[in-house]
Formats: sequence, C-alpha cells, structure tokens
Amino acid sequence: MTDEAEANVPQAVPAVSVVGPGDGETIVLGTTRMRVLEDGSHTGHRLAIAESVLAPHTQGPPQHRHARHDEGFYILSGTVRFTVGDEDHDATTGTLVMVPPGTPHTFANPTDQPAVMLSTFTPDLYVQYFRDLGEELAGGRPLSPEAHTDAMSRYATEPATGLG
Repeated sequence: MTDEAEANVPQAVPAVSVVGPGDGETIVLGTTRMRVLEDGSHTGHRLAIAESVLAPHTQGPPQHRHARHDEGFYILSGTVRFTVGDEDHDATTGTLVMVPPGTPHTFANPTDQPAVMLSTFTPDLYVQYFRDLGEELAGGRPLSPEAHTDAMSRYATEPATGLG
C-alpha cells in the first residue's frame, strides 16, 4: 500500500470513557473509601484519577516519596492536611496540591468532618498500590508499616522517614 493509500485508511478512534456517579472500582482502605475513576486503561497509562473520601480523623499513609510519578490532589470538600517534610499545609475546598517525584509527603483528615479529594497519578503506576493494600485488608491482614513499605517498593516509592 502506498503512503497516500495508507493515509486514507480510517484509523480506529479510542473509545470515550464515561464513569457515572456510583460507577468505578471501589477500594476500601480502613477509614478511606477510594473510587477509581480512571485506572490508566483509557489513557495509554499516562494518567489515573481517583476520588477519595477520608472519614473524620483519618491518618494517611506513612510519609513517602515517589520516584516515577506526579501526584495531584484537588480538594472537593472538607480539609485535608498535607505534610511535606516538616511543613503542614491545610488544604480546603477548591485547593489543588501537586506533588512532584522525589518530594516527601503524606496527608490526613484531622477534622470532625469527612473530606473528599480527587487525586491524579501521572503515569498511572500507583493505582495498583491501592489495590494491593485493599487486598491486604480484605484478607484480614493489618496495614502495618512493613506492609505499606513492601507495597510501596513495588511501585517506585519509598518511605521518607530518615531520608534527606
């Protein structure tokens, strides 16, 4: 086939992904409920998106840093406290927090009200981490610091404690 003929062959258009209210994969991590809206399967694994509801007084993961992906958090309601190194930042409704690779961070909901945030992962690498933790909990195993560290290590992430 000539180049001109190949240019006239219809190309497959990727399917549009529509995730309605209540749709998506749900992962329960203790007092946090995560709804995966895009796991990367519709974006060529460039982007994943999840909505998380943090119950009041929810502690987040151990402070950690990602080697290979950016993580974004957009606060839809409530207040989420982000700890970056030794600094705390209280992010309220309408706040966007972007965490580049290598930056130590964690988050928590220190308030008496639930908090809801939309998270992005570029690339989608980290969604499987949450699935792994959900499976640990569903299997009746507690999320010990060792379980977190083991799961993180599979996704180019390490605890930030004691790291410069």
